[in-house]
Amino acid sequence: MSNQRWMSLNFFVFFLTWGIFLPYWTGWLVQAKGLSVTEASIIMGFGLLARGVSSLFAFPLASKFMSSQTVVFVLTASSLVAAILYIPSSSFVTLLVVTLFFSAAFPPLLPALDTAAGNLVQQGDVHYGKSRSYGSIGFIVSVLIISMVTGFFEEQAILTSMVIGLCLMLFMHLLPTPAVLAVKPTVKEHKGSLTFKGLWQIKSFPIVLLIVILLQGAHASYYNYGYIYLQDLGVNKFYIGMIINIAVIFEIIYFLKADHILKKWKPSSLLILAASGSTLRWVLVFVFPNVWIFMISQSLHALSFGVAHYAFMLYITKNLPKQQIPNAQGIYSALALSFSTAVLTLIGGFLYEVSPTLSFLSMIICTVPAIFILLATRTKYQY
Repeated sequence: MSNQRWMSLNFFVFFLTWGIFLPYWTGWLVQAKGLSVTEASIIMGFGLLARGVSSLFAFPLASKFMSSQTVVFVLTASSLVAAILYIPSSSFVTLLVVTLFFSAAFPPLLPALDTAAGNLVQQGDVHYGKSRSYGSIGFIVSVLIISMVTGFFEEQAILTSMVIGLCLMLFMHLLPTPAVLAVKPTVKEHKGSLTFKGLWQIKSFPIVLLIVILLQGAHASYYNYGYIYLQDLGVNKFYIGMIINIAVIFEIIYFLKADHILKKWKPSSLLILAASGSTLRWVLVFVFPNVWIFMISQSLHALSFGVAHYAFMLYITKNLPKQQIPNAQGIYSALALSFSTAVLTLIGGFLYEVSPTLSFLSMIICTVPAIFILLATRTKYQY
């Protein structure tokens, strides 16, 4: 199996489970476990904090002592154990504790796989956008399956599907792994490995990181309340999955073409495009509170998420040494995909109780400042 195919297959299988977790988990806590939207928001917010701490400290540390293959295996096995612990949990406290465990193990699989992809990209073995598009396809397949099974078996089927998906991920470890990912760092390598401090000495890195923190955090209301919002609009559960998949279809199209049509674009130009598309997306949902405009706004996910994520991957693979990629991925996952989203999830949850569309509009407090920061710094820092 080629490295390109191996990476594509691993992204596909992981995103089968990510497609269960990201759009449905808050709704599952509300519908299957009987929590209020506020209680579920608190649990998911603290879960994001646990995810951030794990991604920021545990994942980079593990990467210094274990091979990429081992790191992914340990995280997958731990995620499966945590998912099973959800079965007997029913109270707010027990669900919070299990979610903290699950969030510390499962979401860090994303930076772990992105780190593996980054290493293979630097070797010239893998086109990131092409492999990552298979992840988006996996997400679509997952959402469609969940839409159908919840229509027949209600929200209880969401947890069962997650357990099955994690078992499939463990099975993936029986397949041959690219040699470079199976190599365990030597004592000399991890003692002399680059630290987080070195990242801040790269003048453009803090700026790029701040921008992706703002842009990825701006998806908080969509990730946590999009499913509930569509239910409030009276959309059938089966069609909710289709509507969610509109965003991923456009994301797939982007990732398939990104390595070719945008290879001459600078990360700063891509980030301006992402920030503008994200701002337009949340304004549309606020101004036109109906399912048809929400469906149209889904096409902008390719810009708000896809372009922003690709821009960061492009930046780190071109500007950072191999040893710094796990550190950069850990910081990105912690701050951009976890901490900022955690804070905005709590804000979005409060505003959702006031007005669902206001929860989405509030996300432009991140995207508009990002545009101004980009325009003010892109020439000076040349990124």
